[in-house]
Amino acid sequence: MNDIPDATEPTTHAAFADGILELTLSNPRRRNALAASLRMALIQHLEQGLADPACRAIILTGQGGHFCAGGDISAMGQQTPMQSRARMMRVSHQMLRLLVEGEKPVIAAVEGHAAGAGLSIAAACDIVVASREAIFTCSFNKVGLVPDLGAAWTLPRRIGLGPTKMMMFRGKPMPAEDAARLGLVDALAEPGTALAEARAIARDIAATAPLSNGMAKQLINRSNGTLAEFLRAEADAQALLYGSEDHREGRDAFMAKRKPSFVGR
Repeated sequence: MNDIPDATEPTTHAAFADGILELTLSNPRRRNALAASLRMALIQHLEQGLADPACRAIILTGQGGHFCAGGDISAMGQQTPMQSRARMMRVSHQMLRLLVEGEKPVIAAVEGHAAGAGLSIAAACDIVVASREAIFTCSFNKVGLVPDLGAAWTLPRRIGLGPTKMMMFRGKPMPAEDAARLGLVDALAEPGTALAEARAIARDIAATAPLSNGMAKQLINRSNGTLAEFLRAEADAQALLYGSEDHREGRDAFMAKRKPSFVGR
């Protein structure tokens, strides 16, 4: 992967290799807080990666030993309530939709702090890999705000309703090992190795059929509907995949006892 340069302007760096897009939040002076320029760069890179057939998986991490400290509090209060609402729906919610609804698996590699909206971003990823020393905090109520970036939707789906309320109402830091027991973290790594573990998982994903993974992600997102609605969606997805080149390749490779080579068609 490419080295991440130091930058004075908060941004999101991108590097692409072997079917894996690696995105690094970069605002290290503020523990990668979500400054406007960082968010816009993240959205741009996500849109490009999701549209690229060569991209099989996305890794999201942070520069400087932390994942993300959440919103940039120093920039808050500079707009009217209606301006803030419009910006959230136009920018922040677009970022969340790309993470959750985009048809590429997204892996969060968390070192240090994932706080506020940083926690929300991690929870919106499909897989969360965290250092054993990582800390997760949902402390919006410490600054008089409601949890945003979809946290009240993603957290109950990951850890259940009761633990979500406990985490949100108390606003206390949660160690990574506790987060793993609840289901917020999917894989624990030794300190300093979360990104390496995320890369290993991404390589496994990149070797499998991308159409299958994309449709599986969509089905999981629809699993809260009725059983009848879900089964119709499942049948539609499977019927489309039966006609794909990747299914034929997977079937032929299985019969020939060789490694398949998927092309995303």
